[in-house]
Amino acid sequence: MKRCALVTGGSRGIGAAVAVKLAARGYDVALSYRTQRTSAEEVAAAVQRLGGRALILQADLADLDQARTLVHAAAEGLGALHILVNNAGYVQRMPWEDLSLEDWERMIRVGLTSAFVCSRCAVPYMREAGYGRIVNVSSLRALTGSAHGVHYAAAKAGLLGLTRSLALALAPMGITVNAVCPGFVATAINEEALATRGEEIRAQIPLGRVASAEEIAAVVAFLCSDEASYITGETVSVNGGLRMG
Repeated sequence: MKRCALVTGGSRGIGAAVAVKLAARGYDVALSYRTQRTSAEEVAAAVQRLGGRALILQADLADLDQARTLVHAAAEGLGALHILVNNAGYVQRMPWEDLSLEDWERMIRVGLTSAFVCSRCAVPYMREAGYGRIVNVSSLRALTGSAHGVHYAAAKAGLLGLTRSLALALAPMGITVNAVCPGFVATAINEEALATRGEEIRAQIPLGRVASAEEIAAVVAFLCSDEASYITGETVSVNGGLRMG
C-alpha cells in the first residue's frame, strides 16, 4: 500500500508545496482547506499529475469537531493514514493591546489546539499502519516573538512544546514528531511585507533572499521519510541564517 498523508491548510503556500512534494515522493495526499476551494482543486490536480491520489476536505480548524472529522475522513478516504502535517494557520497583525480574547482564542485553536486534536486522532491509524510521522509547521516567530502578532507567536511556540512532548509519548510506538520553523517565505502571507519592506528584510538574512515554499516543503518531506527515522522531537529552522542556534 502506498503511504497516505494529510496536510492541513494544504490549499496554498507551504501546505500546497508540501502536498505536491509528498506526491512527488509517491504518497497519496488528503489536503484540507477552509475557504479556498479552487486553490485546493489546483493542488489536487498537481498531486494527480504526479501519480498520487488526492482527496480535498473542507474544514474550519477553529472548530475542533471539524478537526476530528477531518482526520477520520482523510484516513477513511485514502484507506490509511501514515503522515500528518499540521500546517493550518493564519496571520493577524495588530498591537497586542488591541487583541480581543476572541482573537486570541481563535488563533490558539487553529494554530495549536487543532494540531493536538488532529495528532490524537491520527495516532491510532498510524499504529495500525505500522508507520507514523507527524510534522508541525511552526514559525521563526516561535523563536523570536512578535510585537504585532503576540497570539500568533504564542501559538507557534506552543507547537514546539507539543512537538517535544508528543515525541516522547509516541516514541515507543515508533512514531516520530518533529517541527519546522520557516523564516521569511515568498507566500501570500508575506506578500505585503515583502512588497513594502523586501529590501530591508533581505538585508537581514545572511543568504540574502527569502525562501520558496518548495524549500520548506523539501525539509518537511524529508522528516516524513524513512531517511528521517531516527529524528524525533527536533525543531528544524529554515530561515537562511536569520536566526541560528
